[in-house]
Amino acid sequence: MSPVEHTGTARLGRRTKDLVKRLRPNDIAIIDHVDLDRVSAEELAEVGVRVVVNVSRSASGRFPNPGPLELVQSGVHLIDAPGASLFDDIVDGETLTVRGANLFRNGDCVASGRALSIAELEEALADQRSRVTDALESFADNTLRHLREEGGLLSNGITFPPLATRFRDRHALVVARGPGYKRDLRIVRPYIRDFKPVLVAVDGGADALLEVGLKPHVIVGDMDSVSDEALRAGAELLVHAYPDGRAPGAVRLERLGVHYETVAAPGISEDIALQLAHARGAELIVAVGTHFNLVEFLERDRAGMASTFVTRLKVGEVLVDAKGVSRLVNPRMGVAPLVAFGVVGVAAIVVAILASPALRNVISALFRSVASSVGL
Repeated sequence: MSPVEHTGTARLGRRTKDLVKRLRPNDIAIIDHVDLDRVSAEELAEVGVRVVVNVSRSASGRFPNPGPLELVQSGVHLIDAPGASLFDDIVDGETLTVRGANLFRNGDCVASGRALSIAELEEALADQRSRVTDALESFADNTLRHLREEGGLLSNGITFPPLATRFRDRHALVVARGPGYKRDLRIVRPYIRDFKPVLVAVDGGADALLEVGLKPHVIVGDMDSVSDEALRAGAELLVHAYPDGRAPGAVRLERLGVHYETVAAPGISEDIALQLAHARGAELIVAVGTHFNLVEFLERDRAGMASTFVTRLKVGEVLVDAKGVSRLVNPRMGVAPLVAFGVVGVAAIVVAILASPALRNVISALFRSVASSVGL
């Protein structure tokens, strides 16, 4: 149940994906995130914050956004305070008290907002879904326009720099920071163990791999959401540059003193990672956390999906999307039911032997034969 009153440490961050790395249980997270996406909602809930205060609208109504609803359903008290000057008035680390939808510091009210309820967010989400046609039409128009502008470059192939990592006749696992990526990454762990694929991380996907004890072989992206630790973990670094060659992410890598290559191409970094694996001869590409449906693109404020459309057409015959695999697997089942099933089966055999003299004679003869053959 959401707290009516809570006192905790204020942590501020305009980039939610960076802020979650600093949050601790019971903190009060102050964010500036229009249309709070599902990945950010999942991560905020996982770190154990009790209260999230958003100085922007958590759900603008531009598209069906389930992120705020999932956050509130997880037990987090979500307050919308659009326009509040908390980033100017509050210092990171200060102690604040939340009462209802109001924030207090030393007894003085510093901001007032509106607490979002499950019922309100469910109703808003249903209404947004009924009006999704407008967003879809705009999205489709932008996709077609960008296809005309970028389709030729994407379909003709991208010129990738030489890399030491070998893809030919191997599987490649491309990990991006998309909805459900942590769950799906856990599900494919047995596959990783058995097939030992090339691990290609898209920006923050590198940290996701490190969290489960794996090191990426290649990191692709603009390098804005990956930790310094991941960048120094020994992976080959491929900076996604704009088509005109500008690569803002290269500045950070130069400051860190790590070697990198660049690739200039339109579209999003996860598509570049898929095309890299395909161009280098990967036998199978497994994608974790990549984006493909309308809501996921709108969550990332993407106006179209031209690059993803062309990429899926190019690599489709070798691409397996891990998204949703967890729906086919019951993670709660574990090995206990299998052990119990095996015990029941053995017990049934024992009972059958004890109940049948003839079968006991057969088993006894079989044991004598085996013992004789080994010299016992």
